[in-house]
Amino acid sequence: MSDQPLKDTQHPSGPVMVRKLKVIVERDLCIGAATCIAIAPNTFVLDSEAKAIILNTIDKDTDEVIIDAARGCPTAAIIIEDDQGNRIFPK
Repeated sequence: MSDQPLKDTQHPSGPVMVRKLKVIVERDLCIGAATCIAIAPNTFVLDSEAKAIILNTIDKDTDEVIIDAARGCPTAAIIIEDDQGNRIFPK
């Protein structure tokens, strides 16, 4: 695992809530391209298996940046839902 503080050490790939967004990384889909890290460096980092995990500093990235990071994932491995469970991305 990363030595950076995680949002949820028991579930490093989520789901985690930040403001009104739920963020989930589908580990089976994640290929470690790291596009999410380039877009939202306060939200994501790769673990020892080259899978995206969610940092404790997620609240430093705006909702739009987090959604853009999900959109940038080449395998659509990052799922974003609102606080009502409605999927924002991918649709």
